[in-house]
Amino acid sequence: MLDAPPRHHTPLSASDHFARGVTKLLRFVADAFFAKRYGHRAIVLETVAAVPGMVGATLTHLHSLRRMVNDEGWIRTLMEEAENERMHLMTFIEVAQPTALERWLILLAQWIFYLGFFVLYLVSRRTAHRLVGYFEEEAVISYTQYLAEIDSGRAPNGPAPGIARRYWKLKEDATLRDVVLAVRADEAHHRDINHGLASHLAGEPVRAEPPAPYPEHADPGKWDPKQ
Repeated sequence: MLDAPPRHHTPLSASDHFARGVTKLLRFVADAFFAKRYGHRAIVLETVAAVPGMVGATLTHLHSLRRMVNDEGWIRTLMEEAENERMHLMTFIEVAQPTALERWLILLAQWIFYLGFFVLYLVSRRTAHRLVGYFEEEAVISYTQYLAEIDSGRAPNGPAPGIARRYWKLKEDATLRDVVLAVRADEAHHRDINHGLASHLAGEPVRAEPPAPYPEHADPGKWDPKQ
């Protein structure tokens, strides 16, 4: 069983409280709109979840070129996060087809979130990564609730889509429950990475979260992302 410990980063600064507040507001909106339609919730939210990694990778790439410094593994990590979130979307498209209203909501939400997150990342990388960390905390909670619905029989547990079996290298007889477990583990990883990045940028001691995802041979002191 793929584990996803329910870790929570306690807000330590005004920046953290802002990120936490925005997350709670968006969680309230998602709960009100989707209720327990977890498949449809995943489709809409994963289109947004794939944005931060791409924005962060793009701006970090430009920063590295502009200052002619090593990115210390940040770009690849953020690109892999964006790709992973996109594969979550491709998987849940096979599980629950979005309605016309949800397609319009996806278009609107993606543009608003992309522009907002782009500006936030330029203003404060620390806050941006903390926001994503809190988003991923909520994602772990949502997928845990989805598992509870499947286990209780209130949500169907059909065969895992082929794209999911190939991507996560699942068995041929894998079910949707196996997919949700894999997705939840991914979200827990993104949670820890982004909280770790935010803590690193804030100069805070990294607690339960791992540090920023530098390669083992890299020295984070060679490049200050806050410059």
